[in-house]
Amino acid sequence: MDIEHLDFSYGLQPIFQDATVHINRNDHVGLVGVNGAGKSTLFHLILKDLEPDYGKIRIPEHTRFAYLPQVLKDEFLYMDSTVLEYLETGRPLKKLENDLKKAYENACIENEKESKFYLKKAGQIQSLIDFYEPFRAEETLLEIVQGLQIFDLLDEPLKNLSGGEKSKVAFAHLLYSKPDLILLDEPTNHLDAESKNYVMNYLKNYCGTILVISHDLTFLNEVTNKTLYLNKLTHQMELFNGSFSKFKRRKEEEKNAKVRLLEKQEREEEKLKRIIAKYIRGNEKKANIAKDRQKKLAKIEKNKVILEKKYKETKFQLEIKEKGDFYPLTIDHITFGYNEDNLLYDDLSFQMLRGERYLIVGENGIGKSTLLKLIVGNLKPIEGKIVLGKNVSIGYYAQEHEQLDENKTIVEQFLTKDLTFLRGVLGKFLFFGDDIFKKVSILSPGERSRIALAKLALEKANFLVLDEPTNHLDPETQEIMAQTFLEYPGTMLVVSHNPEFVSKLNIQKMICLPSGKVIDYDEEVVRAIHLLIENKDLEF
Repeated sequence: MDIEHLDFSYGLQPIFQDATVHINRNDHVGLVGVNGAGKSTLFHLILKDLEPDYGKIRIPEHTRFAYLPQVLKDEFLYMDSTVLEYLETGRPLKKLENDLKKAYENACIENEKESKFYLKKAGQIQSLIDFYEPFRAEETLLEIVQGLQIFDLLDEPLKNLSGGEKSKVAFAHLLYSKPDLILLDEPTNHLDAESKNYVMNYLKNYCGTILVISHDLTFLNEVTNKTLYLNKLTHQMELFNGSFSKFKRRKEEEKNAKVRLLEKQEREEEKLKRIIAKYIRGNEKKANIAKDRQKKLAKIEKNKVILEKKYKETKFQLEIKEKGDFYPLTIDHITFGYNEDNLLYDDLSFQMLRGERYLIVGENGIGKSTLLKLIVGNLKPIEGKIVLGKNVSIGYYAQEHEQLDENKTIVEQFLTKDLTFLRGVLGKFLFFGDDIFKKVSILSPGERSRIALAKLALEKANFLVLDEPTNHLDPETQEIMAQTFLEYPGTMLVVSHNPEFVSKLNIQKMICLPSGKVIDYDEEVVRAIHLLIENKDLEF
């Protein structure tokens, strides 16, 4: 792949300017850069969802693409298919065999010129069939299904899957389709530890080109052998050999060398300025010395080192308007399922006290996110009641940002009409100037996450319902968010696959689904539960 003199801007905001880089076939490349550097934008340019303002992205003809976005849209999956039917479309061998048969039949009955055309077409189809390894295809699919632990889902309709299950199925489809070029945008957000290990081992030995955006540093270091740095300051790209850790060490060394050089230049500047000031009004000889030093000073200023600026970090507080009821939430014997033959909970009950912090645990697909949707009123139980206490106000952070309207601008997501006040709030979440008038539909998932956090900050709710809040956020923002949630004075109910984040929230209790059993929180127990769930050895 060749990126040649690429220019691209959103309005007056440049993303790339004359960016040029060459990526070899079979390179495994991690894309890194600060928020807004253009990582997801580059993917959309490669996929031709966006057009460059200038320059080209050259990709060899007949390259087979596969793209796994951060957030799966419903149209991404064939919603009327079963999981197995969808996976089999990754290598459409039955269709190709029918096409091959028709090509040979047409070659026999058409005239000589058309016969040659169909014979050539048959050869191309046969080459693709051979590429898909038909005699190993079933075995390969089984290995992927078992590696991602979705064997029990094969007969399930796609529309019945949870968000995490859909992500696993989409990943399995991608791997099975055997693409030449794989684009992965935060691929580990919904993967448990065992599935992630399987994917890492699969991809690091993969014969094909991989471009990956990820805040999961372990994944980057295991899968990639090159790092593409997108520089937000210069709007350029630079390709480094080695994994993210090697890149980070090299960038740190470069930064330290630049700092030392800058300090040397500044000392030389001061020295030259003193000489110039001393001799500029002297006799002819001294004036000539001053002029000589002015030339040297101009040369230093022209070649002066420019350090990359440190970008601002998200900063916010979570306050509450008022204390809620002593019992903010009561789950009273509820039953729920998306159909009566597949109930997620049957007679589920528990109660939370004001100020308590609960973590929901259970297998993928057991209904953790669904329970949150029931609590906030997006779904209704078949039987039983969900009772919110008096003066309880809920702040809901949805895993896929459903609480945001994609057709509205950032400003329009908020009820307040005070633009000056809103600019101040959004500035804390790194939205400045005309950024606030962007439509949510063009924002990256990371930017949407920051908008969702800004809404929480303004709502001042006394009961937070959080569904995978660290997805799409860089490690630095996750640290800031953990500290902010730790200081939050209200009640909290959390679903998260991020044990490091959860360990910093002062969680007191865990709700084990599907039983609803409430047990004391223990970090080691959480890690053990995740391990047991992955090995299918635990029932709640």
